[in-house]
Amino acid sequence: MPQRVVAGFVFLPMLAYAFPPFLMADLPFVLSFVFWVGVMCIALSATWLARKLIHGSTAFVNLPIRDLLYALFVLLLFVPSLWVLAHVLFFVGGHSGPDVARVLGYSALFTAGLILTCRVEPRKSQEPPARPVPRLARRLPASFQGQIYRLTSRNHYVDVVTSEGTFTIRSRLTDAIAEMEPLVGHCAHRSHWVAKDAVTGTEKVADRSYLKLVNGDLVPISRKYKPQLEKDGVI
Repeated sequence: MPQRVVAGFVFLPMLAYAFPPFLMADLPFVLSFVFWVGVMCIALSATWLARKLIHGSTAFVNLPIRDLLYALFVLLLFVPSLWVLAHVLFFVGGHSGPDVARVLGYSALFTAGLILTCRVEPRKSQEPPARPVPRLARRLPASFQGQIYRLTSRNHYVDVVTSEGTFTIRSRLTDAIAEMEPLVGHCAHRSHWVAKDAVTGTEKVADRSYLKLVNGDLVPISRKYKPQLEKDGVI
């Protein structure tokens, strides 16, 4: 349960004592307390239903219209619920219930407060989680912010093919692969390692199989590594 909701229930006794419902000062404290508990429950239920039905619908993509519908829906839920609650409690307390105009005014006030509260609630970040950065990236230019697609051995060097171009480092392929942790990848050939997320499928050229990468590169698949690639579900 959100902290602000818990805090609201904690302060309900003070609220019931200081602000009797509809300024009915001679209403017993117990009934006043029950009234504010009921108002809190109505508020939580109304906002939950409105958010689920209005904010969760793709039919209302325009933000101002969506907020207006949200407010109207909360108000429509609040008015009859508050009217019933007030009349029941006032009847028990030996008083006549408030008229519709007063209930409507209270409901509009509560609704406005709920809308403002919901508007200032911090929105959860929709940004995707940060991708893990392999240790090998430290050997690339400091400005590098891209993704590593594959590694290719070339004598005593390794070509690091990325979304920002190809960089060449002095290293053995096995050492370069070890530095790609924690990224998952596969050896497709004794001279080629590919990142799992970079593979989009397979392609055959002249009866030879290749892994196709997101940048369009084709990496040859050797017979030695083909069974493992099949086992891993890459091909």
